[in-house]
Amino acid sequence: MSDHISGPRALADPIADITDVYAFPSPEVAGRLVLVLNTLPMARPTDLFSAGLIYRFRLRALTSPESGGSGWLFVPGPEELVLDCVFDPPQHVPARGAGQSEHQQHGSCTTPAGEPVSFRVDDEQGGVGRGIRVFAGLRWDPFIMDARAALATIATGKLAFTDPGSIFLDGKNVLSIVVEIDTELLADWVLVGVVAETLTRGEFNVRIERAGRPEVKNMMLAPKQFDPVNRDLEIRDLYNMDDAFHLGEAYLGAFRARLDANLAFWDGLDGQQDWPTGESGGHPLTDLMLADYLVLDVTKPYVEQGSFLEIELAARRAEAHVTCGGRTLNDDVMDTIFTQLVNAGRGPTIRDGVDAATRPGTVTFPYLASPNPDPPEPPEHH
Repeated sequence: MSDHISGPRALADPIADITDVYAFPSPEVAGRLVLVLNTLPMARPTDLFSAGLIYRFRLRALTSPESGGSGWLFVPGPEELVLDCVFDPPQHVPARGAGQSEHQQHGSCTTPAGEPVSFRVDDEQGGVGRGIRVFAGLRWDPFIMDARAALATIATGKLAFTDPGSIFLDGKNVLSIVVEIDTELLADWVLVGVVAETLTRGEFNVRIERAGRPEVKNMMLAPKQFDPVNRDLEIRDLYNMDDAFHLGEAYLGAFRARLDANLAFWDGLDGQQDWPTGESGGHPLTDLMLADYLVLDVTKPYVEQGSFLEIELAARRAEAHVTCGGRTLNDDVMDTIFTQLVNAGRGPTIRDGVDAATRPGTVTFPYLASPNPDPPEPPEHH
């Protein structure tokens, strides 16, 4: 489920669970970049953000790779742009009707210049500062995927997608943070890597979750049964602790072994090997998945569909990319992912049978659709 419930810690503390990350040029205002961090899967209408967390976007300039072979890996530069959003504890305020009250919450986002931009949660106008606009509040979960069929595929070893499929998360809500910034804040950056994080707030900050591309953790790192090296290891919390732009050596071997094994499983679902492995058994996609951040070109305009992974795949073909890359709200990215995993884009599109949310994202700020006032009850975890 993209990055929903992506590890034991996320299950134990869902308020810190990043469900999705999006990054795309604004379809409303030229020269603006939209960043979206969704959190708290299956949020209820009364849920609010945690005052004990930092919700962080990290951006780095990327160097274009050398063409061919493994040359689709973009190298992050040392300079980083960080946007931190934090929230006050909710306050009781009088509501319409005798004896009633409701909770209201305020937050702030710190700009690269160190200036705080204040806003009220659920105010669709958001808060505005120099070169920045911020919204935070409850929204319709935009993620598009037949999660049950994907899990059945892993369990049975056979593609279990049907047409039509069903969106497990359709009608459910998330808490969403939308930050829109002028691209002038990025100086002369063209290719940009984007990752989102939740961290503990206070004197000592501990990363709880990080997210870049969808389904790296749940579809590619979670299954254990194919991994001959770490079959008993729940690896996702270790992965969350590592820096997306600079992986440490401590667990890198474990990450590689898990990805090599699981990516080989996905590749074999059509009965043939479309991604030839190296002499050591390394899968060609492993390095790309470990570079787990969205890649986008901030000089190119917004496109609704087909931009996800386009920059990376063009680089592998030694061709110039033609889209903004990144990830837009309505792009059916799981069809792109499943197709690459199963047949390397050389065969038919691997469809999961769902193409759009019931309430798609919009082209005006804050871009995500209004929340469902009566969402389905989340399943109980035992």
